[in-house]
Amino acid sequence: MGTFAFALSGGALAVQKRFDIFGVLFLSFVAAVAGGVARDLLIGAVPPAAIADWYAFALAMAGGLVNFFAYPLVRALKRPVLLLDAIGLGLFAVIGAEKALMYGINPVMAAVLGMVTGIGGGMIRDVLAGEVPSVLRTDIYAVAALAAGGAVALGDAFDLPAAVSMLAGAALCIFLRVMAIFFGWRAPVAPWRPDER
Repeated sequence: MGTFAFALSGGALAVQKRFDIFGVLFLSFVAAVAGGVARDLLIGAVPPAAIADWYAFALAMAGGLVNFFAYPLVRALKRPVLLLDAIGLGLFAVIGAEKALMYGINPVMAAVLGMVTGIGGGMIRDVLAGEVPSVLRTDIYAVAALAAGGAVALGDAFDLPAAVSMLAGAALCIFLRVMAIFFGWRAPVAPWRPDER
């Protein structure tokens, strides 16, 4: 579900930027798997899970093709797609943090790697499309992923069952994203204007 939702986001941006079919499929693939690939490379889990089998590739291609042939439908279903994306973000972040812990990574850095798993694909997607990565702006996205990874790391520190901390982390992430989507929750922005010294 998360892979497909992230692929939809990549494909939608590619269509908006008027990419050709290769560009749409490529951006869908990057958005869907780049975060997990970055995490796996950083922790030494090679080959990365996202390219070790064909499932993630197939889901990413499906998301790209849906955008290429039915973009108006994807655009019309923006809120449901955002909710799917929130679920995917939560799942990616907790799975990423748990995998990092399994590879002996320090809990603090495991939480950060959980965040990287969730937001890495979107950041690379935006850069390839010539955009400032959306996670660097005020929307609660990276913070939600970091909170999910942090819950997993905290659960590990207190010897809680992994399933409990992962469910709690995913629920926290989804809650924060839903609040951002429906109620406009935003991270604080520095009060200074660019022209101020």
